[in-house]
Amino acid sequence: MTLHNASMTYHPYHTFGESRSGRWCVTCDHATNTVPPSINGGTLGLPPADMARHIAWDPGAAGLALGLADQLDSPAICSNFSRLVIDPNRGEDDPTLLMKLYDGTIIPGNRTADAAEIARRKALCYHPYHTALAALLKTRPKPVLLSVHSFTPKLKGRSPRPWEIGVLHSWRDPALAEALITRLRREGDLTVGDNEPYGGHLPGDSVDRHALAKGRPNVLIELRQDLIATDEQQAAWAARLAPILAEVLEESGL
Repeated sequence: MTLHNASMTYHPYHTFGESRSGRWCVTCDHATNTVPPSINGGTLGLPPADMARHIAWDPGAAGLALGLADQLDSPAICSNFSRLVIDPNRGEDDPTLLMKLYDGTIIPGNRTADAAEIARRKALCYHPYHTALAALLKTRPKPVLLSVHSFTPKLKGRSPRPWEIGVLHSWRDPALAEALITRLRREGDLTVGDNEPYGGHLPGDSVDRHALAKGRPNVLIELRQDLIATDEQQAAWAARLAPILAEVLEESGL
């Protein structure tokens, strides 16, 4: 599933299902590869093939997130700017907040970006997204944050990644994530990454900011991109994972 602007007016995020009653709040930090028109005229100087790669967004993640939100009767929020514009899943002082080189690709539109440009992009994209997410969470009774991402099957020069799904968690609150890992492994046909292909959470990232710092239950899942490349695959994974997530949350007592 691909998200499009409904009008010519740029908006840095989209929300869905705000009136739903579920406890979950489903987020997709890297939902699109959109470059706002006010950023270099809507381009970072990369060819379409590079903007379609994982360096610019999380392919398949938005469709999965919206499918999960629907299945869980809960709201969702999706960013509407490329992670190369500014990364909403990084702390404000993280050195990778604005990438100038990513997986072997130089980002021309970011080469000369200085502190003033970073501040401008924060004001345009980063802060509105996080403000909206914070407000959405406050509407939930005992909110649970479900962060949805996807990962490339293989980084340049690296070995293929064997996991179908990864579950990321912080030592500060691993309860829901560890219960989910245990439950997913009982499925018998999944290679489940425990803090793989990435490890834990980064200080100031979305889960840290909106869940760990607030004492809210949370879990971050990553699906391999080749498994959620189509609308049909996204829908199938959402239908499979939603009952498991609901079961794990109920049994956790959180």
